[in-house]
Amino acid sequence: MVRAADFDAAVSLPPGLDISAIRRAIEYIEKELADLVELYFEQANVFSALVGMFGTKTLHQYSQFEKNKHPDIAAQRFPDLCRRRRVGRLKPNDCLESKASKRPFAIQSHFDHAGWYIVWRYLVDPPEQIEHGKPVIIWRVDVVFLNKDDWKYEGSTAGAGSGGRTHTFGVREPATKLEGTAVYKRKDIVVKGGKPVPVNGD
Repeated sequence: MVRAADFDAAVSLPPGLDISAIRRAIEYIEKELADLVELYFEQANVFSALVGMFGTKTLHQYSQFEKNKHPDIAAQRFPDLCRRRRVGRLKPNDCLESKASKRPFAIQSHFDHAGWYIVWRYLVDPPEQIEHGKPVIIWRVDVVFLNKDDWKYEGSTAGAGSGGRTHTFGVREPATKLEGTAVYKRKDIVVKGGKPVPVNGD
């Protein structure tokens, strides 16, 4: 259950984004992905992409941000969302990128752009030991403004004919950078050994 007590109204949010929209997005993500748990075990990267996409879809519907469409290309580029009724050229404060991660602090991107980032931290619990009826749980949501110099280049592990990860950027000292940015955090989940686990779990 998404509880009001798990939100922190003191966290800075970009103008046009509020707790109500974030709450709707959490509920939508958890509901829609409940039937796609098998995909997580087959293609975890695709599953994470869906978490971010469903977050984008809901914020487009319920916030003052809208999907940033690029009619000249097939794929989306940064940012996922931009402020509605903005005037002039897109500025960093008008940008909102929707990311997903099963890790407690890391943020990775194919770009090192400045702008607002919303990160849906999720875990998958097929036995539903944490909450009945919730095999997918958003346990924390970070909202943070990142500048270009907050990113570091992480290179690529891709090789000719061998696959691997493409070029990415990661946030420098993410745990420090994300301090005080959790607009939502379930009180029954803690981080142990670098992983989110139930308060009374192992």
